[in-house]
Amino acid sequence: MKGRVRIALAQVDPLVGDVAGNSALVEREAERARRAGADVVVFPELVLTGYPPEDLLLRDSLIDWCAEEFERLRQTLSGITCVFGLPWREGLALYNAAVAIRDGRVLARYHKQELPNYGVFDERRYFQPGSEPAVFEQNGVRLGLTVCEDIWHSGPAAQAARAGAEVLLNLNASPFHEFKYEQRLGVLRDRVHELGLPIVYVNLVGGQDELVFDGESMVLAADGELAFRAPVFAPDLSVVEVGPDLAAPGPAPLAERPEADALVWQALVTGVRDYIGKNGFRGAVLGLSGGIDSAVTLAIAVDALGADAVEAVMMPTRYTADISLEDAHREAHRLGVKYRVIPIEPAFLAFLDMLKDEFAGLPEDTTEENIQARCRGVVLMAISNKTGRMLLTTGNKSEMAVGYATLYGDMAGGFAPLKDVFKTRVWQLARWRNRQSEVIPERTITRPPSAELREGQVDQDSLPPYEVLDAILERFIEQDRSVQSIIEEGYDAETVRRVAALVLNNEYKRRQAPPGVRITRRAFGKDRRYPITSGSRRLFL
Repeated sequence: MKGRVRIALAQVDPLVGDVAGNSALVEREAERARRAGADVVVFPELVLTGYPPEDLLLRDSLIDWCAEEFERLRQTLSGITCVFGLPWREGLALYNAAVAIRDGRVLARYHKQELPNYGVFDERRYFQPGSEPAVFEQNGVRLGLTVCEDIWHSGPAAQAARAGAEVLLNLNASPFHEFKYEQRLGVLRDRVHELGLPIVYVNLVGGQDELVFDGESMVLAADGELAFRAPVFAPDLSVVEVGPDLAAPGPAPLAERPEADALVWQALVTGVRDYIGKNGFRGAVLGLSGGIDSAVTLAIAVDALGADAVEAVMMPTRYTADISLEDAHREAHRLGVKYRVIPIEPAFLAFLDMLKDEFAGLPEDTTEENIQARCRGVVLMAISNKTGRMLLTTGNKSEMAVGYATLYGDMAGGFAPLKDVFKTRVWQLARWRNRQSEVIPERTITRPPSAELREGQVDQDSLPPYEVLDAILERFIEQDRSVQSIIEEGYDAETVRRVAALVLNNEYKRRQAPPGVRITRRAFGKDRRYPITSGSRRLFL
């Protein structure tokens, strides 16, 4: 029988920019792995800086700090081989590197070759690509290093195999979207089938601004079968025995994968928890309207932070229905959060009085509606400032796409949990959450959605039915389809053109929106970057 190596997969949640804290995390987990009997412990990509460090990488002081902590770890760690990622400077070039150290020695150093520059990634802004393989030996087994995107291409893995690698170690910072796991597994199986080598895949976990990392580190055997899978959205340290003749899954467990809605809910909870926690806020506050979006946002906030850290505020006006007041109170009571009712009618009347001369002779329109939303924004931001609680906005992706939101009103806040969730999915998530425990009133889910900013208002007065709107938006935004191709699929031509125009006209609003959790392949923000001022309409027809 060929050699065996006991490899610990350290699925950790570092803090971007906290090099000393992340180095201490590596040290602690390496010691845990040593005590668990591991020969090697593998950490994710750029674990010393966290991912993505973005323009922090342009500061020499960060690179110097990483070099200092690398030296400390090299001199301190003993009794185990530690493999981890960090930025590495050679002359004027900066590399996205993986290093293997043991008992004061550097066993190998690898420079990432395939630098992603699409979607949320812009690594070519910072790094130079490497060109050489890196292989080291442990217990008679030759281990080859690769970093994240490298494994999505044949070249680096094949190069490592030609250099003698018998097992591939792949260090990752691979952010979540709903179908990412299946993509990763397919790519890893492609590499295994090409080379006949087992792969140890280690991924980050946790939230970083709009990105969330799901973990799900795994080991694939030499025949492509899944030998190990770590939990989703949870730190984990597991030891798996690996060798070049590992051709079938061993006794290591396969963590259960949640159903689709549960997975998305965990992503949203992780994003809210880490954004608020890592930025030092004392909790969350949000406006609770009695509608579906704020109801789901409140449930996410409580699941992320606990009821004691969440405050909900109902801010009624003359247009607020009694059922909205009742349902908001009912959900707040069920979830056990601090709940306040602060009518904004006095502030609304004061603004109308202040502006009466300016508005003289002009008919009422969306201006008066927006004043109400902005009164609410002022109230909520005041509570956020006074209490140190992050203001969560409650808008969804459908609304953000077509601009059905008020700048400095319901868009005011620091984080938007539902920013990448279409309205139809919001209802779906509400149903899923209520199956776990019924916290959202049934009437909130079934009643027609309304902003309640004028008498008898419902969303469908201004927008197509959400089932139609979301289908068009998915094609236009996420699939980059043209207006004509969507029409040819059978959608009403006038409706498609109107929706596309709304998307293009409201880029200026989205540019001013708070970040929110990314759950799809094409979220607003880093994924989709369009100019505000543009004469490019014909490109979308």
